[in-house]
Amino acid sequence: MFLENNKHKGWIEVICGSMFSGKTEELIRRMKRAQFANLKVEIFKPSIDVRYSEEEVVSHDANAIQSTPVESAQNILLLTSDVDVVGIDEAQFFDDGIVDVCRQLANSGIRVIVAGLDMDYLGVPFGPMPALMATAEYVTKVHAICVRCGDLANHSHRLTTDDKQVVLGAHDTYQPICRHCFNELKNSK
Repeated sequence: MFLENNKHKGWIEVICGSMFSGKTEELIRRMKRAQFANLKVEIFKPSIDVRYSEEEVVSHDANAIQSTPVESAQNILLLTSDVDVVGIDEAQFFDDGIVDVCRQLANSGIRVIVAGLDMDYLGVPFGPMPALMATAEYVTKVHAICVRCGDLANHSHRLTTDDKQVVLGAHDTYQPICRHCFNELKNSK
């Protein structure tokens, strides 16, 4: 979209859901489409996310796109001059400053695409994600399939006994489960 003065009109898109729902896959798809359209793109991820790669955003299906790991949300502002589209993966791991960073980028005419878990393993809204969803023009909630019953999954069930909010992992650490199975497991403890 172009305004009369030929500047891009910025906005925020949020892709959210549970583990294994395709959030990163959708982020990569949108970023690659922007690259195909000859737009200048930059992709960021929190530096703590080294599960599959230190330098790339990688989906569980092994699709990947080059990214820049950053320590804090504020670093993104320092690295986004002259871009059309900014992608941010694993937004739940950033501090609350990510919300203002996304607003500033969108206000300056940049399309911002953010992906992250909307809830942690306890089913509680995760970090800055609720505020990002409230601020965004577009929110896409994607779902996995419950490994226990086959319904739509919206919870990330942790398979380990670790009770820290942030535990990096994949299929060995988490399973996607539906609301019913999540409540069943929660009530059986």
